[in-house]
Parts: sequence; C-alpha cells; structure tokens
Amino acid sequence: MWINEYMTEQSRKRDVATVGEVMTANNGRVAVGSTKNYAALPMIAPAGIAYVPVAGASTMVMEGAGSAVCLGVIVAPPEQLEAGELMLYSAGGASIVLKNNGKVLINGREVS
Repeated sequence: MWINEYMTEQSRKRDVATVGEVMTANNGRVAVGSTKNYAALPMIAPAGIAYVPVAGASTMVMEGAGSAVCLGVIVAPPEQLEAGELMLYSAGGASIVLKNNGKVLINGREVS
C-alpha cells in the first residue's frame, strides 16, 4: 500500500504543464524558455493546420510519458470576434474570418 501512496504523492508534486516563451521555431519544432529550457519540441495543432509561432509568443508546454510537447501559443481573440467565430491570421496582418452569419471576410473584405 505504501508504494501506491508514494507514487500518488509524487505524481501530484510534478508540474505537467508550464507556461513559457517561444525562443526559436523552425522545421515544425520550437525551443521554449520556461522554468526549464526545452529544445526542439514538436508542435501540437488541429489536423490540417500548420504554423510557426513567432519568437516571444507565450506558449504552454506539457510533459508526459517521458517527453514534452508545445501545445501552441496563447492568444487573445480580437474584439471583433463573437463566440463561435473563427479567425486565421498571420504576423504580417493577413486574415480570414468565418462569421456566424455565414459571411467570409478576407483582410476585412467580404467575399462570396
């Protein structure tokens, strides 16, 4: 019984997710500085979406099963988005917005 209690207590003491800052990103891997430095972490994203985060972006790293992954960058949604809407945007300012009313905006212009 003591081994079970010991293992449970040890797992509670470990942080499994930490917030950090993207230091560099290339080839689908990122280096993150946090309470611990991580090099060449794989990125997690929805299927069909690929991106390279900018240096300095806040991110979350999750550890488990002997490895760590970058879960993505922490973003603040633009004020013009309503609940249920989606925006894809680049650091250079290009954007695509899918509105709840069925409209699609590309760089702020409605397309049909």
